[in-house]
Amino acid sequence: MARADHIKALLQSHSQGDDQRFYSVAMQVAAHEAKQGHGKLAQELRALTDEAKKRKATRQAAPIPIGRPRGELSDLLTVTYPKQRLSDMVLEETLALQIKKVIREQRHGTQLLAHGLSPARKLLLVGPPGTGKTMSASVFAGELGYPLFQIRLDGLLTKDMGETAAKLRQIFDAAAQIRGVYFFDEFDAIGSHRGMINDVGEIRRILNSFLIMIEQDDSHSLIIAATNHPGILDHALFRRFDDVLQYDLPDQSLAAMLLKAKLSHMAGDMPWNRLADRAQGLSYAEINRVVQEALKYMLINKESKVTETTIEKIIAERKNLRARLMQG
Repeated sequence: MARADHIKALLQSHSQGDDQRFYSVAMQVAAHEAKQGHGKLAQELRALTDEAKKRKATRQAAPIPIGRPRGELSDLLTVTYPKQRLSDMVLEETLALQIKKVIREQRHGTQLLAHGLSPARKLLLVGPPGTGKTMSASVFAGELGYPLFQIRLDGLLTKDMGETAAKLRQIFDAAAQIRGVYFFDEFDAIGSHRGMINDVGEIRRILNSFLIMIEQDDSHSLIIAATNHPGILDHALFRRFDDVLQYDLPDQSLAAMLLKAKLSHMAGDMPWNRLADRAQGLSYAEINRVVQEALKYMLINKESKVTETTIEKIIAERKNLRARLMQG
């Protein structure tokens, strides 16, 4: 029969509402029974576990029941329950496949864990601003039905570096207790290279603390870090992550796809490729702002549809703004 630690783990995971851990322990019990020569019982346990997972999958995923972070955690974490899905994003094919792979491994986490394998869950997102890193964190949470915990760097980083390390420990403790997506945006603020000229011993100790914590982390949460400046990250960081996802500015075909997806219902037929050529150099976020401005212009001016002239004008304004910001 099941060992005492299996029974305790089953009860703990059930009381905490951690379905994935519950299924994982159930599969471990089945494997234990098989080793004991109880083949029929093991088969029945696997069948019951698979049936339970299928019933769960047919129901619409609901946010994991959790209140807002309290006490000191309220200064460190902001929690939301995103509804975004992968279909809401326009992505380069390789990047889309990487994201799908992580989501698929998470959804089959119980099966992987039962065979001694771990689903990818420590991710580093790198690329220019506005290319979809933050939205990707929301998509992971939305697809998996997890809460999204965004780490507030203004609450994390303090003049007392020892206190900062202690706060980092609180975040990783929370990740072990409450399953979710934990998102470190602008990660270069704490992940900069330990040998940089302006670095100090205390900052190196914070980075070393993070390296130890993320390596030792064995929770079921997704730990995601994002940076616009991968070149200044400490090289030791990269091997602590299961995967590195590269984000780039959209090329002509992706820009055309994004414009068409967002505007075709209000613009009709358009030379999307030509408009995309005009938008080259803009990020996904900037193209989305072009879309929003075009729709607002149409509504305010009581026009029946968005015109090509309007889109071209707004693209030009956005590119001029970008040029001025880069010069400044």
